[in-house]
Amino acid sequence: MIGIAISAWIFLSLLIAIVGRKYRFGFWGYFFGSILLTPLIGFLLLLAAVPARAAGTR
Repeated sequence: MIGIAISAWIFLSLLIAIVGRKYRFGFWGYFFGSILLTPLIGFLLLLAAVPARAAGTR
């Protein structure tokens, strides 16, 4: 049962990280944020995220 919970935690964290890769903190920022906090907090951070600037713009 604990293995399923850990697998779900990691899967949800990866899902949030994949969606968040084009935002300010990038893949690793959202992944570690979701792992260390909770996937729910990671999702809320993703909702409040600011998109990363496009390359070459100021």
